Amino acid sequence: MKFTYTDDAFETEFEYGKLVVSGNEEKGFRPFQLMVSSIAVCSGSVLRKVLEKQRMSVKDIQVEADVKRDPERANRLTHITLHYVIHGENLTESKVEKAVHLASKNCPMAQTVADSVEITETFELK
Repeated sequence: MKFTYTDDAFETEFEYGKLVVSGNEEKGFRPFQLMVSSIAVCSGSVLRKVLEKQRMSVKDIQVEADVKRDPERANRLTHITLHYVIHGENLTESKVEKAVHLASKNCPMAQTVADSVEITETFELK
């Protein structure tokens, strides 16, 4: 990856398109937004795969992320709560709870920050 600084932001090109990152949200995505997005989407994707492998039909998953930061320590992320809203068929609380636990251990993005950011996961079935 190569990032180029222009107009108060860094830019890079990927197969899908241009990514603009800046501390100023009027100029691009903020770094913490990308980090939280990576963890939320990775976790949700792994959860969906686990549910499907366990023969549970998933129509839709929404992931809500609540973030806490520590202004005393460079505003670093301290806690992320991921709440999954899962729409599907043949979903049971106990099986989904086990799937959420298994998925959290297999999301590379969440595991990358596991020693420095507390991640809590909850869910509801629709």
